[in-house]
Amino acid sequence: MNAASTFLRRVTLRNYKSIAACRVELAPLTFLVGPNGSGKSNFLDALRLTADALRTSLDHALRERGTIREVRRRSGGHPNHFAIRLDFTLPTGEHGWYAFRVGAKKNGAYEVQEEECSIGGESALSLAHFRVENGEVREASFSPTPAVVSDRLFLVAASGTPQFRPVYDALSQIEVYNLNPRALAALQKPDPGDILRRDGSNASSVLQHLNAASKARIDEYLERIVPGVSSPEAKTFGPEETIEFRQVVRGQAASWRFNASSMSDGTLRALGILLAIFQGGANGAVRRAPLLIGLEEPEVALHPAATSVLLGALREASRQTQIVVTSHSPDLLDHPDIAPESLLAVDASDGLTTIGAIDEAGRSALRDRLFTPGELLRQSQLQPSKDALRDVQHDKQLRLFDDEGER
Repeated sequence: MNAASTFLRRVTLRNYKSIAACRVELAPLTFLVGPNGSGKSNFLDALRLTADALRTSLDHALRERGTIREVRRRSGGHPNHFAIRLDFTLPTGEHGWYAFRVGAKKNGAYEVQEEECSIGGESALSLAHFRVENGEVREASFSPTPAVVSDRLFLVAASGTPQFRPVYDALSQIEVYNLNPRALAALQKPDPGDILRRDGSNASSVLQHLNAASKARIDEYLERIVPGVSSPEAKTFGPEETIEFRQVVRGQAASWRFNASSMSDGTLRALGILLAIFQGGANGAVRRAPLLIGLEEPEVALHPAATSVLLGALREASRQTQIVVTSHSPDLLDHPDIAPESLLAVDASDGLTTIGAIDEAGRSALRDRLFTPGELLRQSQLQPSKDALRDVQHDKQLRLFDDEGER
C-alpha cells in the first residue's frame, strides 16, 4: 500500500462516548475489528464530529448527537469533557496535529476549553501554530488573530489565513459513510455530484459526474461483486434522478434495464461503497475529494463470496485515499496478505471500549501466516494489546496538547 495516502497518522481520543482513552496509528487501509456494540462506530464518529464541527458548527455537531451529554463518556468518574487529537500529514508533505477539548457546563451547555494546531515541515520545526485556552489566544504564529468564541472551534476562524486553510480543508472534508439502500433506491434531487452524501442519497449525481477511469473501475468491480449486473447509469425522471442498471436475464439475448428501486439491498450497497471509495475522479468537482473516508460495515448484505472482491477494491482505492473500515466479518478478513499493522482490535467490557493494535500473540500468528485475520476473528483471538489496556487505565496521562504524541 502507498503510505502517501496516509492523511491521519495517529488518532487520540479521551472520554468520547464509550471510549475512555485510546491512541492508535492508522494505515492507508485500516480495519477496526470487533463484535457488535463494542464501540467501533464511536471511533469513526469522533472523526465525523470533527468534520461536522468545522464545516457547520460545533453546536450543530453536538445537537445532531443529542447534546454533549450523549457525547462525553458516562462513567462513575463523571468526566465532564471529551477531547480529540489528530496527527496528520498534508498532501504537501507537511506534518502537524490538531487537538481540542470540549467541556460540559450546566443545562447542556458547553465550551471549548483548549484548542491547538501546529504545522511543521520535514525538519519538525513548527511553521505555523496557535493555542487557545479558556476563550483566549495564548500563542499564535500570525497576527492579528480573529476573535475567540467559546462555543466554536477557532480553526474555523483561523482558516482565513493561508497557513491553516489546508488543515481546515482536509479535516472538514473527512467523510464517514453509513449507506442506506432505501436512500440509494429512492428518486433523488440533482446536485453538483462532487462528494457522495453519508447515506448515498445523491448517488445518481455522483455517478454521472465521474470521469471515465473511475467509472470503469466501478463498473468492473460491481460486475464481479454482483455477477450479471453491470453499467449503472443516471437516469432522469422529470425533476429527479435515479440509477439504472443492466442485468443479464436467462433466456434473453440482451441485458434488461432495471431502476434502482428494483435492485437488491446488496447490489445498492455495493454500488454505494464503490462510489464512496472511487469518487475522487469527479469531472469539474467543486469540492476536493476526501483525504480520508470511513465505512461502516461495508460487507453487510453482501454474499460472503463477494467480500474478497470488495477487499480488492478497498485495497486499490486506499492507494489514493486513506480508508478506515469497521467490520465484524471474518469473510472480509480472510486474506493472508492483510498486514497486522492494518488491524485495530476493538473490545468492550462493562460499557468501556478498548481500541488498539492486536496483541503480540495475534501479530505473531499473522506474521508466520499460521492464520488469516478472519480465522483469528472466528476464534475470538483478535484482542487489543496490553498497551491499549494501559492507555485506558491511565487515560489522564494520555497527552493531547503538546508534542508528547510525536515521540
